[in-house]
Amino acid sequence: MMPDPDLPNPLDCETRALFARFLAPILSRATDWTALTRELAEKGYQLSFRSGRLVILEEMSGRAVCTGRDLGCPLSDLSARLGRPAIRVHASGMTGDLA
Repeated sequence: MMPDPDLPNPLDCETRALFARFLAPILSRATDWTALTRELAEKGYQLSFRSGRLVILEEMSGRAVCTGRDLGCPLSDLSARLGRPAIRVHASGMTGDLA
């Protein structure tokens, strides 16, 4: 099976643990999508949606570093808690950003 070029490469266990320790609390305590994006931006990250998944990007490079699932906070869980995100879909139809 070919990897999806829109998604980040799988994380090794040490990198996953570091990202989870650093970013998962932000996702876990968010009360709405606006607060979530603001807190991530304060740490140098942003949200994107690719191939139906929540993806965390490094803000400076735009590089996808992990998915919400990698952090133990999949999009389905966040949507259940925060409501459905309003997404501005890119022309490809496979990626988008919060509107």
